[in-house]
Amino acid sequence: MGRIAYVNGQYVRHGDAVVHIEDRGFQFADAVYEVIAVQKGCLIDGDGHFDRLERSLSAIQISLPMSRAALKLVIREVLRQNRITFGAIYLQISRGQAPRDFSFPQGIIPTLVVTAKRIKPFDFNIVSKGVEVISIEDIRWKRCDIKSVSLLAGAMGKTHAVNQGAFEAWQINAEGFVTEGTSSNAWIVTPEGELVTRHLDANILGGITRQTILKLAQEKNLKYVERAFSLQEAQKAREAFTSSTTAFIRPVVKIDGVGIGDGKPGALCLELLKLYGKHMEQAQ
Repeated sequence: MGRIAYVNGQYVRHGDAVVHIEDRGFQFADAVYEVIAVQKGCLIDGDGHFDRLERSLSAIQISLPMSRAALKLVIREVLRQNRITFGAIYLQISRGQAPRDFSFPQGIIPTLVVTAKRIKPFDFNIVSKGVEVISIEDIRWKRCDIKSVSLLAGAMGKTHAVNQGAFEAWQINAEGFVTEGTSSNAWIVTPEGELVTRHLDANILGGITRQTILKLAQEKNLKYVERAFSLQEAQKAREAFTSSTTAFIRPVVKIDGVGIGDGKPGALCLELLKLYGKHMEQAQ
């Protein structure tokens, strides 16, 4: 059986799934999205993702096209029809279809698309291997807290990282501080052992995995602080790592070719990675 997608009330073959050419998500990136990891058939941190989806929709004045409970049923059905136990759900909501005009049209029905794909199960031995990141200029718009489908700057940065043989690119703002990766949040551990990630503001997306890591750190009485840090501080850190929904937690061992700590995945990162693995095991 081929892949199945949900589009505006219908379950259709993935290859036949379409939206209108005047859908505002296509013409204006007037849309938001979420990606939710699925492990052993369970949505990981699903409520956090739904909360963020509703915040993003509210920020650009789009109404959720159905109740949260109904949306969960759609997601479950997409998972069932695609026979996915380990994977990721992608859902996108645009303002809908309307004649092309910059101002928001009134009274149109939002477009809802839900798709699913398989990803490899969480495997500590795989994700605990060190990765390299590079730094790039942050050229994005000023509302990165909205999970918009306008991802061109991120796509350009990720492509540059891949072409350089790196796993991710950390973006640097005009003040010289790391904001976040192109598709992940950035973390360091200071020489004194303090866990640091940038504070939430309009310059970064509040990652749901980020949120869970902070919760796990608090439960284990680990010292952490949410503040800005520079590229230079990151390169002098004891440890560094990234976090995202589908890549989980990845230790960073080099930034722009500079070795971090002893050049190996750090102890605190590995501890958090184990805690995160247990967190996913307990998902229902």
